[in-house]
This record gives sequence, C-alpha cells and structure tokens, in this order.
Amino acid sequence: MEDAPAGSDTLVGMTTPSWPAWPLFDLRLGCRGVVLRPVREADLPLLAAIQPADWEHDPGAELLPALDLSQNRARLCYQDYWRSVGTWSPSSWCLQFAVESEGAVAGVQSLEAEQFPVLRTVGSGSWLIPAVRRRGIGVAMRLAVLGLAFDHLDALAAVTAATPDNAASLGVSRRIGYADNGVCLTNSGRGVVELIQLRLTAAAWRASGHAAEVTVTGFEPCRPWFGLPAPGPGRAADRTAAS
Repeated sequence: MEDAPAGSDTLVGMTTPSWPAWPLFDLRLGCRGVVLRPVREADLPLLAAIQPADWEHDPGAELLPALDLSQNRARLCYQDYWRSVGTWSPSSWCLQFAVESEGAVAGVQSLEAEQFPVLRTVGSGSWLIPAVRRRGIGVAMRLAVLGLAFDHLDALAAVTAATPDNAASLGVSRRIGYADNGVCLTNSGRGVVELIQLRLTAAAWRASGHAAEVTVTGFEPCRPWFGLPAPGPGRAADRTAAS
C-alpha cells in the first residue's frame, strides 16, 4: 500500500485518484495556510520521534514491561496508525492527518467516529510540537477537519473532551464555537479523572462562517469509505467548503 505510482503527488485533487485502492491518501485539507494530509506509514518514524511528551496515548493501552516509556510511546504511535487503517469501516473509523506548517510536519490531527451512518457525530484529537504552539495552528487544523466533517460528510455534531487543566485544548474548542456539554469521568490508567465535554452542532458551524476558510480536495473518491453514495457522473470531483 505504500508503493505509490510514479508522480502520485502531482495527481492530488484530480478526478482519478493516485491511490485507487485507498483514495483517502489523496485527501487534502487546507485552512489559514496549514495543510493536512493523511498520515502514511512512511511518516511514522518522524511522528514517533517528534511526538511531544504531553501527548497522551490511549490510557488503557498496555505497556510492554521490557520497554522503557519512550520505546512504548513510539510503539503506540505505530500501532495507533496500523489499527486505524486495518480496522476501518464506514461505521467505525479514525482518520489521522499529518499537519504541515511552512512545509514541515508539525503535528497530527485526527477525526474519528463510531456508528457514523446513524449518529452522524465525530470526535477529534491532536498534538503539536512545542515549537509551533501559540501561532493559531491548533485552531486552523481543527477548523480543517470540521470543514470536512460538516460540509462533506454531513455530520450533525462534533464532540470533544479535555481535562480541566488542559487550557489549550479547551481554549481552541471554545474559540471555534463548541459549547459546554457536561462532565464525565474516565479511567486514565493513573486513576479516575474528570473530563469537560464540549459539543459543536452543524447549525453553529454554519453560523460561524468558518466554512469559507476551509478547502477540501480529493474527497469524492473517498465517499464510499464513509458510507456515502459513490460519486456519480454528474458530481464534481472536488469542491471547497461552501462560502
């Protein structure tokens, strides 16, 4: 799956995908100068090396006792990717994007859903290297995946959650327009912790005007991957978010 046809990068956004068996690799999102592209296996060594210490993997993930913490975190970076690709279905999926700023990979933004054809609700997660924080990149990358979710996947809502001390994540969500949606408890692996839940509706997204800031290319061949009808002869190959 990693052997792309020659010149594949030049085909991004064209009607015929350069990855016919996995057109998700041709998907591109853009917002405020930030570019998001799906993570590929070749990205994993870099992502494992640059993931910040404050990025928490699944707290329920089992650690291998023969490995130190950094080795376990690197292993989980690989396994998270392989799991998201290997278990993909229209009803349960996780799409990981490499976030590029000024031509360099600076982090990861994910968009995920469970029972999506029925619930039409997405969640998200992300991390950025410390050197590029506080530049608005976190907001731009979240807006990009929300544009994909609401304007192309026809999601009804987006949800997220963060611990009360995660001011950065909560700040990004509230600046975009998420509303508080209660609290819940979760087992962090180090004990029970409280999470603040937030929710953004499709109506609130449309009212915000953020859709005009997001561009999406390479989406139409991906429609069946999300349980949507395949593109027909009269459907445009790509479209940007409605302005």
